Amino acid sequence: MRYRTLGRTGVQVSALGLGAMNFGALGRTTQAEVTALVDTALAAGVNLIDTADAYSAGQSEEMVGKALAGRRDDVVLATKAGLPMGEERNRRGGSRRWLTTAVENSLRRLDVEHIDLYQLHRWDPATSDEETLSALTDLRQAGKIRSFGTSEYPAHRLVEAQWAAREHHLGRFVSEQPGYSILQRGAEAEVLPVAERYGLGVLTWSPLASGWLSGAVRAGRPVTTSRSGFMPQRFDTGIPANAAKQDAVEQLAKLAEQSGLTLIQLALGFVTAHRGVTSALIGPRTAAHLDSQLAAADTVLPADVLDAIDTIVPPGVDLAAQEKNAVLPALTDPSLRRR
Repeated sequence: MRYRTLGRTGVQVSALGLGAMNFGALGRTTQAEVTALVDTALAAGVNLIDTADAYSAGQSEEMVGKALAGRRDDVVLATKAGLPMGEERNRRGGSRRWLTTAVENSLRRLDVEHIDLYQLHRWDPATSDEETLSALTDLRQAGKIRSFGTSEYPAHRLVEAQWAAREHHLGRFVSEQPGYSILQRGAEAEVLPVAERYGLGVLTWSPLASGWLSGAVRAGRPVTTSRSGFMPQRFDTGIPANAAKQDAVEQLAKLAEQSGLTLIQLALGFVTAHRGVTSALIGPRTAAHLDSQLAAADTVLPADVLDAIDTIVPPGVDLAAQEKNAVLPALTDPSLRRR
């Protein structure tokens, strides 16, 4: 396992991190299965675990906490807040009111005294940077969190948050968590360069593109990935973007075979090859998934293979832009485009 420094924090994290989105009801995993996954990951040298309060309504955090009992200090523990946690309108977002409550809830579910990296799950346009950064700075000073970061922030919001921290003399975000894979390369255009410019660590989610790059989605085969159950639109090849993804996957599978690699090794090796990426978060649901992904821990792709990938999916291109979570209000709210 390779290790990299998370931004400017001085904290060393593994090049592959364990994402816990599938822990609990969403992935239909039991506590015993989750503990076994954590055991295997730690034994392989993974020292970063990333979860969120919204994953299975807090169940993922609870399972991670139980799996880490007695070995909390062995991992860099990251979680997130900001997505809705119930129907009440203030149980979400980046306000001081909610974050000071949400962090206590996460600490209780994880059964820990502090969180190493506390991330805003999404940008909250209703809350000022000063409000959010002030709350997070106070939580850090209180010892409840060690550092704080973002997830799916647009590049311009990363810049504005850095300037707000400087202007108001507050702690600053130390990391960003964008979606990034061979099939979704949009982060290369602005987010990754901005992260490098400001010294942000980058933890990428969905490096296997929701299963498209795991080998589970191939032409002429029924879709077997568990994601197809609650996101069927992402696997309907009648949709032009999905047809483009399938065509790319077939070309990538041939490239992997020619290179003596599995498709998973090609996909994870691509993500971790980017100079701006700190760690790729893998999200296994089963032991077999984890084993196949850990096999890519030391994969280093040569320049000719990376060049070949560029000819299949050009740099900065999202083959399914409609799947992006960081949709700006200016694109979805007509009132912001009209006089």
